Amino acid sequence: MNIKIHPDHYFERDYDTKERFISYWHQIDEVISLKPKNILEIGVGNGFVSDYLKKRKFSVTSLDIDPRLKPDIAGSVLSLPFSTNSFDVIACCEVLEHLSYENFKKALIEIYRVCINNVVLSLPDASRVYSINLQIPKKGAIKKLIPLPESLNKVHNFDGQHYWEIGKKEYPLRKIISDAQEVGFIIQKTYRIFEFPYHRFFVLKK
Repeated sequence: MNIKIHPDHYFERDYDTKERFISYWHQIDEVISLKPKNILEIGVGNGFVSDYLKKRKFSVTSLDIDPRLKPDIAGSVLSLPFSTNSFDVIACCEVLEHLSYENFKKALIEIYRVCINNVVLSLPDASRVYSINLQIPKKGAIKKLIPLPESLNKVHNFDGQHYWEIGKKEYPLRKIISDAQEVGFIIQKTYRIFEFPYHRFFVLKK
């Protein structure tokens, strides 16, 4: 099922933290770096990313299951109302964890069908890490995330929004990567944001 969140949620101070705006920057930067002819954004949230891209003169179509968020098109990622190979780049950030995991591959299959070239995907990663940030004179900053053993990861319990998260006991990163590859995607890169490691990004190639 798709969870509909009240629109006010996306404009609350607790939601739009500094870390989340850093995540928006990564979404925008990854999309722009792919030099897309047109873009589909799945899950509009507060509209910041699509609004910015439109102001940069990119051709952007937004889609969300909830019409109250005023997407360009209301619809489900499980049945995208577009023909095959419609969008050069698709951005789907912090969306698919709101579906039960049995629908994860179904959503990826639909995204693969509609995509021409690339997908920018982000998902919550709850696996524990140590953050190292060293400032070295004349060399600059060295930033690194050191993962802790998987045995320390917890079982995920539905919290009213997320059905699953990477790093919880049943959802290791290798499982998410394997499912994306089974759909047909090539994982060009994946990384966690240093300032906000809860968000893990993937750049997928069709």
